[in-house]
Amino acid sequence: MRYIFGAICACTIFLVPWFMLHPETARIVFQPVQAVGDELASVIFSHDPVTVADLQSDYNSGSLFQAPRKVRILLVPGHEPNYGGAEYGSLKERDMTVQLADDLQAFLSDNPHYQVFVTRDTQSWNPIFADYFQNNWNAIKSWEEAQKNEIQNLTLLGEFHPTGSQVQHIDVPDDVALRIYGIDKWVDENDIDIAIHIHFNDYPGHSSVQPGKYSGFAIYVPEGQYANSQTTKVLADAIEKRLERYNAVSNFPGEIGGIVPDQDLIAVGAYNSVNAPSMLIEYSYIYEPQFTNPNLESTAIKDLAYQTYLGLQDFFDSPDASSTDSFGTLTLPHAWTSPTSSSATMASSSAIYALQSALIADGDYPPAGKSLNTCPRSGKFGPCTEAALQAFQAKYGISGEKGVVGSKTLDRLNKLYGQVIKVI
Repeated sequence: MRYIFGAICACTIFLVPWFMLHPETARIVFQPVQAVGDELASVIFSHDPVTVADLQSDYNSGSLFQAPRKVRILLVPGHEPNYGGAEYGSLKERDMTVQLADDLQAFLSDNPHYQVFVTRDTQSWNPIFADYFQNNWNAIKSWEEAQKNEIQNLTLLGEFHPTGSQVQHIDVPDDVALRIYGIDKWVDENDIDIAIHIHFNDYPGHSSVQPGKYSGFAIYVPEGQYANSQTTKVLADAIEKRLERYNAVSNFPGEIGGIVPDQDLIAVGAYNSVNAPSMLIEYSYIYEPQFTNPNLESTAIKDLAYQTYLGLQDFFDSPDASSTDSFGTLTLPHAWTSPTSSSATMASSSAIYALQSALIADGDYPPAGKSLNTCPRSGKFGPCTEAALQAFQAKYGISGEKGVVGSKTLDRLNKLYGQVIKVI
């Protein structure tokens, strides 16, 4: 080591003064190095990320004399029509994602500030995207390669630092990956303001009839070095706060906290490829009880879509979500009409699901020492619901109905959560 150090010192002592006396020679020596640097720099793209200010300005644009510039949102139901995604019993992720996208599109389309695009339904790609893939396949390949080269060059220049992913992702076939890159390219070319990729999670190692050990939602966002990371993070935070009110945050080790920065997911803009804020939301695990109960599946999915919409409205600080809704869930208000207990096997799932929502809103569910991972909104009246109900009854001085929804409890529930509460 001391010989190497000595050689470096010698070069510094003798060569630097020599180059100062012979600048033309120095230029010849360093010209190839400079050329390499110039070549690397020449293939680095100019990015124009959508900022928080851009989005909020667009949402609030327009006047008496000028139509507003609508916020353009792309919804991407995960996986392919008739192919891919998690499956559990009769549930197919690829169909559930379309259902949630359709519900979210309906909420967004009722708001004149938005223009919404959806990439596919359960049977086929939206013709816009089917044509785009067919007519631009080679261009998408070239664009993907250019994006990868940019990151490789920035890494060589020391201006980008690969970090890897907190969560190991499942590889997809090359054609599927290229279609996702194609969606990213379309987003950049069509001035899309927000892209939301919709998924449901799964964990390998469980049987086809037994649920896995993890639960909850997670939102994947671009890692901090990507141009679209900052705006995506602010937007994701608003959605996460809405979702976590009634739904468990993922307890999978790499997803704890709910917001997961990622460099590798194509959907969020791998290789710095997307200017718009782009996120991938894993809306809980496919085997969770609110989905496996056929009487609740549609209700649970629509509620997730509604909470996502409310999160967007929170981001825009807008009252347009609903000026009469203070509950943040479609399951409330609810009119309870009959007693309910753990022994009431005929009690409807929707009534119990709404009861659990009311107990969450009141601060009693999940019961002390539990979480929404261990005590989810399930539509089942079990020990978690019974314990939370007892806490509710103690809070309001209800006696003689311990752990049972009797007449006095029904009366209190309906007064608090059986009618719309107007927000002033």
